[in-house]
Amino acid sequence: MDRTRVCGTRDPGPIPGGRTMKITICASLKFWEKLVDLKASLEAMGHIVNMPIKAAGVDYWSKDGSKRVEVKKSEKLLHKHMKKIEDSDAILVANFTKGDIENYVGANTFLEIGFAEYLGKKIYFLNSLPNQPYISEELESIDSTVLDGDLGKIS
Repeated sequence: MDRTRVCGTRDPGPIPGGRTMKITICASLKFWEKLVDLKASLEAMGHIVNMPIKAAGVDYWSKDGSKRVEVKKSEKLLHKHMKKIEDSDAILVANFTKGDIENYVGANTFLEIGFAEYLGKKIYFLNSLPNQPYISEELESIDSTVLDGDLGKIS
């Protein structure tokens, strides 16, 4: 079965005889709606999915990031998300286009990728690796799988 989701991924449906994985999604919270769709697609395939934590009352599009920083510190959001990665089989980097950067990977996501690599977790990129200054070579050096939007490639 080939169903297209709002986030542009191909959802092949349940894994026939496949292995259920515990997957933590890593991405910019500015893509929240797409992340919710990804979670639903992965769960429909039989996976257990952890999401990033979206703090209530925080404007993730605001140019002034002081409120985001305050909440990240006070609620220990980074620690909580790293624990989810530690308890998972894999991470899925949901790298969508942001502004003029195709397949964007932000600073927090880059940090999460490094942590997952250190722990020996499987690392999946939803879309091809970005051509971003300072991190392109680092991302290329990490053992990962690019899904090209096809969630059925997760194994």
